[in-house]
Amino acid sequence: MKKLLYLIMLVFVCSCATVSVEEKQQATAYYKLGVSYLNENNIQPAFIEFQKAYELNPEDKDVLNAIGIIYLLKFEDFPKAMDFFSKALEVDRDFSEAYNNLGFAYEKSGRFEEAIDSYKKALSNLLYRTPEKAYNSLGRVYYRFGRYDEAIDVNKEALKRVSDFYYSYYGLALCYNAKGKYGDAATAITMAIELDPLYKGDKGRAISDLKERKLKAKGDEEKDINDYLEILKY
Repeated sequence: MKKLLYLIMLVFVCSCATVSVEEKQQATAYYKLGVSYLNENNIQPAFIEFQKAYELNPEDKDVLNAIGIIYLLKFEDFPKAMDFFSKALEVDRDFSEAYNNLGFAYEKSGRFEEAIDSYKKALSNLLYRTPEKAYNSLGRVYYRFGRYDEAIDVNKEALKRVSDFYYSYYGLALCYNAKGKYGDAATAITMAIELDPLYKGDKGRAISDLKERKLKAKGDEEKDINDYLEILKY
């Protein structure tokens, strides 16, 4: 009898924890609305919609990843970002986008070895649709470590996947410059500016924008901007 009661209670608890079809549909609607707000850079409304979706369906990996992105990029709360990316990965261990985002959260926290590990896990999934992002991220960390040849290699891997991925041309420019290959650095940054939709090949506009960004930049970002401006003089 006790065993029977235990089984009945277990079934009851499991049924209560199950998300209904209606709740999943409503959660999806909240998520899509949140994405719409986020694309318009309306951060707080986006965050609210994602939270509504999370309350209805806490096992939705895309919702977990979206909340993590807001904590990471908008609120700069890296521990909370890591928590949500980790939750997304508990739902799907092959979720490369979450691994890439978790890597960036580690990187922003100065935990570079863990960042490298996360980026590599993202790339271990052969079905990852945007591996160029993780290759570029990995290259950025290698560059910070002074591992310039490895950084060059992974940025080239990114460009093999997406030939107009301008972020990797910026990465190559920094690496070549650090190695004293100034001609290659100049060629790489010219390609980056050509492909960057913000500049569309206008070096003058790029220089003005970089100088303006430099006023607010700190740390590694400030150093990178200084290096870009120096490369643009070659």
